Amino acid sequence: MSTPILEVRDVSIRFGGVEALKHVSLRLMPGEVLALAGDNGAGKSTLIKIISGVYRADQGDLLFDGAPLQMRDPQDARAQGIETIYQDLALADNLDVGSNIFLGREPTRRQLGFQVIDRPRMAQVAREVLKRLDIVIPERKLGGPVKMLSGGQRQAIAIGRAIYWNARVLIMDEPTAALGVPEQRKVMELIATLKAEGVSVILISHNLHDIFAIADRIVVLRRGEVAGERQVPQTNGDEIVHLMVGDTYVNPGEASH
Repeated sequence: MSTPILEVRDVSIRFGGVEALKHVSLRLMPGEVLALAGDNGAGKSTLIKIISGVYRADQGDLLFDGAPLQMRDPQDARAQGIETIYQDLALADNLDVGSNIFLGREPTRRQLGFQVIDRPRMAQVAREVLKRLDIVIPERKLGGPVKMLSGGQRQAIAIGRAIYWNARVLIMDEPTAALGVPEQRKVMELIATLKAEGVSVILISHNLHDIFAIADRIVVLRRGEVAGERQVPQTNGDEIVHLMVGDTYVNPGEASH
């Protein structure tokens, strides 16, 4: 067995009187797509915010490549190679593709004795990243604001930004929620491309079809605890729903008995 790229050990966190996570543990292997499933309020968002450096757990440990991971903020997480794409994508709508890929990390060059932002370099990187992901955006739109692009193209830009900055773990929060069916398929293809390149992906989704289409393994959270873990080929949607909702679930096949 290889060493997990990321390991969460016995993590708990409390907000006031609410224990949002209780002794949660999980492992993410290199090049694996791990789906994180659970109903609203199950603790999925809290867990990914701990992994991405937004929150610090009250107890428990994070390990990255087998070594203890200490993070003060999301910048520390990104420096380690942990990138998170939230549902709102965190793109600057009024900026172009290249500016969004470099957001806050713009390259500079000397011009007439001054340091200026290297916009030709940013545009070239944008073309290279999109080509690597097999995403076609017309040249005339590359220099325009990303708010003019489709939801799938915007999702690809967010993924491209993470890949350009050498993400080794990519956390994707509901990546297909606001997309049409063709664009959903394209995002699934992008995730498959990342997996083939050895990037590990944590996929948070309510869409069981997406989960079963792309994930290798599923960890289910319920009320802040791990309710179960399954290999995708060894489970089905009914079992995952049962783990998500617990005793309130009634199997339709058993309802008549």
